[in-house]
Amino acid sequence: YTWSYQLDSFCPAPSRAYAQKLLKDLFTNYTSALRPVEDTNTILNVTLQVTLSQIIDMDERNQILTAYLWIRQVWFDAHLKWNKDDYDGLDTIRIPGSYVWRPDIVLYNSADDHFTGPMDTNVVIRHDGQIMWDSPAITKSSCKVDVSFFPFDAQQCRFTYGSWTYNGNQLDILNAMESADLADLVENVEWEVLGMPAKKSIVLYGCCADPYPDVTYTLKLKRKASFYVFNLLIPCVMISFLAPLGFYLPADSGEKVSLGVTVMLALTVFQLLVAEIMPPSENVPLIGKYYIATMTMITASTALTIFVMNIHHCGPDAKPVPKWAKKVILQYMARMCFVYEVGENCMSPQPEKQEPPPVQNTNCTMNGQAGPGREDWEGRRCRKGGVSDGEKKDREISCSIQSNETQLLRNIEYIANCHRDQRATQKRTGEWKKVAKVLDRFFMWIFFIMVFFMSLLIMGKTI
Repeated sequence: YTWSYQLDSFCPAPSRAYAQKLLKDLFTNYTSALRPVEDTNTILNVTLQVTLSQIIDMDERNQILTAYLWIRQVWFDAHLKWNKDDYDGLDTIRIPGSYVWRPDIVLYNSADDHFTGPMDTNVVIRHDGQIMWDSPAITKSSCKVDVSFFPFDAQQCRFTYGSWTYNGNQLDILNAMESADLADLVENVEWEVLGMPAKKSIVLYGCCADPYPDVTYTLKLKRKASFYVFNLLIPCVMISFLAPLGFYLPADSGEKVSLGVTVMLALTVFQLLVAEIMPPSENVPLIGKYYIATMTMITASTALTIFVMNIHHCGPDAKPVPKWAKKVILQYMARMCFVYEVGENCMSPQPEKQEPPPVQNTNCTMNGQAGPGREDWEGRRCRKGGVSDGEKKDREISCSIQSNETQLLRNIEYIANCHRDQRATQKRTGEWKKVAKVLDRFFMWIFFIMVFFMSLLIMGKTI
């Protein structure tokens, strides 16, 4: 293995001999183990420049950012200088980086399992001693992820570079630019890069009295929320609007409670999907808060549906509707919620029909028998004697007719009283059903307004 073999692809034929002679002259007494300065008290300046090429992955659950970077380090080596006129005008050479001393600048917040650094590429040496080392690197860095406003969140991930062994009195790091180079950035489908400013810091650690300089690049990211809006948010909003419709469903259908439970299960599935991609932290994401609020609202609507159904199915033994309920619910709230009887409209409600007064002194029994009354006394008078046979016969016929009429009247009164009682029971049951219907419509509008404002609040974050 010779240096001449490595220089074949870099140097033209006329300069090959000078390149071999230069390489031999430079590295005759050179060592890559020591810092390349004339005086050990001299501070060696290293200029750092980072180019962001691609964001490979952002693992929110493990809080690790994987990125592809191009790292350029420039410094001056006092032992690698030459007069280019002595070597046929040769001003630069490219040799393997392992031949020269290189600064041990590493990524402080690296989260790589294998602790791999930049690729071992060639370095470019100029005649004045300047060395430029360009190397690509796929880095895994720890990034504190704040998911409070997921999926409309913005993250800031830091890349902190510094020397691992040299302090500020031996090696100083300078910024080549005020920010990282983003000209060759490959666009990411999930994240939008807002910027990557650089800031130099000098840190004093508790273990050592010497200062340690470092350069921190802050990568500012904003999530593109379209994917999560169309796959997690809009389906949830559409399902949420089904919950108030449970109040509009007829009580006799038997599906009011089933609808609420089905909507609850659907939202639970979406909640589990969000929980799988979020880190287990105390900060609940915005979409998670929306799911919890919607599930709480659906739980309340299901409980109110059961309460209203209990009112709707009040039997004939129920008490009459209180006067305050008739005034507040059946009058004011019914008009507010647009609930009317059949044949009514919002302009001229139909007045209630007055029931005829009940007949007194009449008992409604199953056999149609009435208690003693005026007819019994007349019948007794018909059975008294003291008259001739002709008159007696005529009176018997008259009493028989009166007896038949009396029995017919008692039967008619019985039927009328039974029908009146049935009408009163139906009216009382119908009033309770109307109360349940008014409460259904009232709760439906209340929950519709709640769902609308919650959806407006969460969708407003997209603007």
